[in-house]
Amino acid sequence: MTTWEASAPALSVRQVLALERVLAGQPEVVAGAGRLDRPVRWVHVAEAADVGVMLSGGEMVLTTGVLLAGDEDKQAEYVRSMHRAEASAVVLGLGRAFPSPPEAMRRVAERCGMPLVVLHRPFPFAQLTEEVQSRLVRRKFAAVSLSEAVRTELTALITTGAPLQRLLDEVARHSGCPVVVTNLAHRVLGTAGERPAVDDVLRDWERIARQAGRGEGDGWIRAELGGRGERWGRIVLCGYRGDTATGRLLADRAAEALVLHRMLGGTNACSWEEQSAQSLLTDLVSGVVPARQLLPRARAAGLPVNRRTFVPLVVRGRDAARLDRVLRLLGLPGIAAELADTATAVLLSLARDQDADALTGHFAARLRAEPGAGPAVVAAAGARTDFDDVPAGLREARHVADAVADSAAALDLPPVVRLRDVHLRGLIRLLRDDPQVQSFAERELDGLLCDPAEDLLSVLRTYLATGRNKSRTAQLHHVSRPALYRRLEAIQTRLGVDLDDFEQAASVHIALLAHDAQQR
Repeated sequence: MTTWEASAPALSVRQVLALERVLAGQPEVVAGAGRLDRPVRWVHVAEAADVGVMLSGGEMVLTTGVLLAGDEDKQAEYVRSMHRAEASAVVLGLGRAFPSPPEAMRRVAERCGMPLVVLHRPFPFAQLTEEVQSRLVRRKFAAVSLSEAVRTELTALITTGAPLQRLLDEVARHSGCPVVVTNLAHRVLGTAGERPAVDDVLRDWERIARQAGRGEGDGWIRAELGGRGERWGRIVLCGYRGDTATGRLLADRAAEALVLHRMLGGTNACSWEEQSAQSLLTDLVSGVVPARQLLPRARAAGLPVNRRTFVPLVVRGRDAARLDRVLRLLGLPGIAAELADTATAVLLSLARDQDADALTGHFAARLRAEPGAGPAVVAAAGARTDFDDVPAGLREARHVADAVADSAAALDLPPVVRLRDVHLRGLIRLLRDDPQVQSFAERELDGLLCDPAEDLLSVLRTYLATGRNKSRTAQLHHVSRPALYRRLEAIQTRLGVDLDDFEQAASVHIALLAHDAQQR
């Protein structure tokens, strides 16, 4: 049997028996009724008792039994030979040789699990052969057409630089079922399909992953992903309702495209794991999708979610790859992904009996100790025990990180910055879009903003952030004290304020915080 024949779409015995032409012969299943879903690859008319040696498997054999009549041993051996040849079923036309189903054949067929069907009315075998063969040929060509269409469409998407999600959406459209891509540890890297159906699959992903790993069944069809002798993942069609062989062809075409997509992505492209984490964390931060609906995706992505403490973090100054490496080094379960505006979100998932604050501090300290890395800001929200509270926690952590981002170097920040550490800066960050706050900032800083003097703005920013510490400000700007005094005098002249006056200095400080928040 050729590879094509082995993978070609087939009819089941049950489907053949339901054909109108077959029903005219009044078929009756007398043995092997539990095996009617076996595939019929071909139909073969044969009267010879030793025809089994000429079969290659998957044939439905039609016979009148004229050469078997009167010899029960031959009848039994005939069925056994069909079983050895892996025929799909034996159809016996009653009348000429057997007026009723032969008991010897029925017993052996039942014992072997071989469907034995008798036709109670005379039936031209040529009609059945023609009907089945034509249907099989049409299925083959339909499968080839689908396979080539999918290959063409996916290749076109790849050449235009489409992301992984776009390819998976196309595969899901053709398959009509949820599509899941995983690594070898069954961690979900991407999904596509109707959202409710996908969520149903992910909700029980651990069991489904084990089922898919054992083989195909009930529409679970998989294809391996890899190249150069190394496997690194798989794509699974979850609950495909079409012909199994067609599903295999579809999965194979999808696998070819995904391998090509990954190869052409190059070493600078985000890994699929990073894209998966980024999609999940972006959806959590946005709050557009309720957290409860994202829980299956989080679980399938490898994040422990049952009876856990979640710590939302936002880090500036470190990329997601570095954060992932630190998480692995410390053995902390969590996911990291880069968001917009150079921020990287991290979601830690800790056991309930672990000290969340201590482990978060340890994580921040390890980040700061990374060789060759610049300063990092680690902002954290309070630990959450309910996954529904995670989005609000991530937004709080991002607010904290944004509030200190402009002046992190000048501020004496703790290793982990929290909402209580940002004080006025955090409030101004929340109010930055208020028109009255914007007008206040413009009015207070007009003397510096109307005639751009970035150096003076920078000095003013540092001077106020350090609590008007002249020595520290001069040190941070690498100037002498007399030079700093001249710049401060210029700032006061332009703004018309006395920075030694607490109220005036506070007013300018608030205006500058609002200006910086608006610029970001």
